[in-house]
Amino acid sequence: MSIACYEVESIQTSQGEVFLEGPVKTAKLESLFMNRKLTNFRPAAKQKEALIAISKLPEGMVYIARHGLEIIGYLTFHYPDPYSRWSKHPLILELGGIEISPDWRKYGIAEALLKEAFSNPVLENYIVVTIEFCWHWDLKNSRLEMFTYQKMLAKLFGTVGLKRRATDDPDIIEHPANVFMVRVGKHVRKDAIDLFEAMLFENKLF
Repeated sequence: MSIACYEVESIQTSQGEVFLEGPVKTAKLESLFMNRKLTNFRPAAKQKEALIAISKLPEGMVYIARHGLEIIGYLTFHYPDPYSRWSKHPLILELGGIEISPDWRKYGIAEALLKEAFSNPVLENYIVVTIEFCWHWDLKNSRLEMFTYQKMLAKLFGTVGLKRRATDDPDIIEHPANVFMVRVGKHVRKDAIDLFEAMLFENKLF
């Protein structure tokens, strides 16, 4: 898998310039430090270790929002977990974690980072899926009710062409607020799309 050229964009905020860049190499990630509030998935130090691990995967891609030497947001791409049903498809890439520090929200960084990542032409060769688990959502800092947060996420991911799809994947149906979204790349073959469609529901009733 070719991860395409390294790209850097920037946006101006009242706290200073934020750089959006990626796919970021391992050495670059190692030279930066994490904002201490990037804790949605695990403690910030452990999250940095996870980003470094993903950057070392052949298919792994890490995009970051950076202020100076501080990572204030990130998103990742990697193949689905080998135990998930989606790993059975040869052309599925998972949009994994996406997180922006509470200190840097309200500047449109999440949307800008998504658009930067999805400008990578290599994604047109894949079906990109994202599985958003409600127990990772920052309801406390956002002050949003769970299903309001769900709608906010769906709108955010929709800016880069991801669309909600129904599925009987146990991870999704475990909670009614969980969200499964999909974007089919422009160069994905019809047979690969048909295979994906057949995988959405494994427990069909006849």
